[in-house]
Amino acid sequence: MEGSPATEQLRIALVAPPYFDIPPAAYGGVEAVVADLADALVDAGHQVTLIAAGRNGTKADFVPVWDEIQSDRLGDPFPEVAHAAAARLAVTRLAETGGLDVVHDHTLAGPLSAPYYETLDLPTVITAHGPVTGDLRQLYRTLGREVHLVAISHRQRVLAPELNWVGTVHNAVRVDTFPFQPEKGEYALFLGRFHPDKGAHLALDAAHAAGVPLVLAGKCNELLEQQYFEREVRPRLAADDLVFGMADATEKRKLLAEARCLLFPIQWEEPFGMVMIEAMACGTPVVALRGGAVAEVVVDGVTGFIRDDPADLPKAVHDTAALNAVDCRRHVAGNFTADHLGAGYVAAYRHAMRRTRGRRLRLAPLMLA
Repeated sequence: MEGSPATEQLRIALVAPPYFDIPPAAYGGVEAVVADLADALVDAGHQVTLIAAGRNGTKADFVPVWDEIQSDRLGDPFPEVAHAAAARLAVTRLAETGGLDVVHDHTLAGPLSAPYYETLDLPTVITAHGPVTGDLRQLYRTLGREVHLVAISHRQRVLAPELNWVGTVHNAVRVDTFPFQPEKGEYALFLGRFHPDKGAHLALDAAHAAGVPLVLAGKCNELLEQQYFEREVRPRLAADDLVFGMADATEKRKLLAEARCLLFPIQWEEPFGMVMIEAMACGTPVVALRGGAVAEVVVDGVTGFIRDDPADLPKAVHDTAALNAVDCRRHVAGNFTADHLGAGYVAAYRHAMRRTRGRRLRLAPLMLA
């Protein structure tokens, strides 16, 4: 679709990971973003095909490439490789039959198909959902201009400035699907993977020092997560703390809405942090340690508190009582909605399409020589 005006319908293939339904029933931050993006794009008039596993709960057309989700095989490389191969075949068929303008891949192995898609005049847009470091950074360097990267925070992009970025699009939520509750309970909440990077042990220390109970909910099925839980979390648990386990979509919203605050004491360069905007959408402030995208998401002193030292977290937990729940929800509604998500990605798609077309035109004289 060369020369497409900014208002023209795009034909988009969204490739999601094979591990959870779209949207996910419980854990699955990437899948939640893909679901909201698919619906936002369809609502904006674009033609969207979702290539994924499991159940499709979106408005997009659906090409299933697995009979069942592969959540029990997280960490196994085979589902990634097999999924990439199946997605490549599905994209080829779509390109040959109905036509496509862009492939938007959210998987680990999917970018390896980008050089092939370019032979079909299809740009490959990749969302960097995780940290772009180490091996992944080297992969994106190797693929060079054949992958068009979208960052989910400005901080993520700054940490790898040499890569072929075409945009920065913050993650989003559908605010109306999160219950707003100005009256809060007594407990603080930790919601996330039980991983050293997420800092559940620091959340326990902060809650106990503040004299409030902590509810801990999240994923703990991989070996590293289980080892961390036994080493750092279980010994710290007090009688009034609650290990909730994995919360489904309904349970998660109830926990977020009723918590006095969300504790987010990260120990790494968090690329975004979906749970922060989910909490604020419920009117629940966030108490976080500075790092990654935290300062892009939380307005210090308005929708939560950002601190540099774990020793300062207990006071911040107390101080959240003075914050306005309406300000928290309003901040999300003004900055992190599905409409923002869809518009941001459409701009990235068109940027990638222009780059691919320009690169092809520059190479044409060389191929004719």
